[in-house]
Amino acid sequence: MIPVNEPLLQGNERKYLLQCLDTGWISSEGPFIRQFEEGFAARMGRAHGVAVSNGSVALDAAVAALGIGPGDEVILPSFTIISCAAAVVRAGATPVLVDCDPHTFNMGADAVAARITGRTKAVMVVHLYGLPVDMDPLMDLAARHGLKVIEDAAEVHGQTYKGRPCGSFGDISTFSFYANKNITTGEGGMMVMDDPALARRCQSLRNLCFKPEQRFIHDELGWNLRMTNLQAALGVAQLEQLDALVARRRRMGRRYDALLAGTPGIQMPLAHTDTAENVYWVYPLVLEDSVPLDAKGVMKALGERGIGTRPFFWPMHEQPVFHKMGLFQGERHPVAERIARRGFYLPSGLALTDAQIDTCAATLKEILHDACR
Repeated sequence: MIPVNEPLLQGNERKYLLQCLDTGWISSEGPFIRQFEEGFAARMGRAHGVAVSNGSVALDAAVAALGIGPGDEVILPSFTIISCAAAVVRAGATPVLVDCDPHTFNMGADAVAARITGRTKAVMVVHLYGLPVDMDPLMDLAARHGLKVIEDAAEVHGQTYKGRPCGSFGDISTFSFYANKNITTGEGGMMVMDDPALARRCQSLRNLCFKPEQRFIHDELGWNLRMTNLQAALGVAQLEQLDALVARRRRMGRRYDALLAGTPGIQMPLAHTDTAENVYWVYPLVLEDSVPLDAKGVMKALGERGIGTRPFFWPMHEQPVFHKMGLFQGERHPVAERIARRGFYLPSGLALTDAQIDTCAATLKEILHDACR
């Protein structure tokens, strides 16, 4: 089986983990935490980093830190992982959805502008599948309306927008270090920001809101979102290799591009936009309407031949859990709906070999040829 993802651990990961074991620093108090926070924040062009246990809770804490709550609206894409909308809902605020571009899969400023109301407090920008959102018009729009920006950069470690690091734009920007990301700590996440008061707020929320002057006394409720020193040790080792890992992703993506070029029935990912070169976090494909199978059918056929795949995100406005809450009733976002049903991605993990890429591409072409003849 060719897995859809396998991480690449070929640097100092083992060395740093053994340091944790040898010194006994395995909890959230160890020295790798600060090293990872400072190094990662600096790489993203930010003043402060706050490490947490995963990328989803980074969004929860970011929403809380910005004071978003009941009566507020947050605009975000329908095509994204549920963590984004869930963070808004759990805060008691209202998620307001926009559709995405059919080629970059990202939200755009015009769609956001059309949904701004007097209750809008923030925009949650999500960079998807390796290409960045067009940030300049969105940041201008947010500034004109006095809106906060939460930037979810979980899928674009090492990516830039017009030469500026993704993750350097939001009032708070969040990252995930799940095993399929360019930097992995197994699980784990990070919030980065420039405002020192906001950094202190995020640190407090991460650590149960202990009062600084006396532990175990609390004026408000926080969470235990702490990252362990073991995870941070992995993160430090991975951060040392980020440039090489990004270059490897791009080489893999270009190899898929060359092998699949001209294949009937598929929309391939954009190699670049006017603002960025694709970092190919995953290798996403959308089936054209001429293909009689949907994504499930092609994924099933690939799986039967030993190739792992993943479907695209399912749109937020079609999530049963939100319908039960009375959200998004009657909403339509046609692009998100279509690509959710006709989109999937091929094996894309950093440990993928050239031979495996060749096999994946050849097998997909055979399946599409058989389906369309």
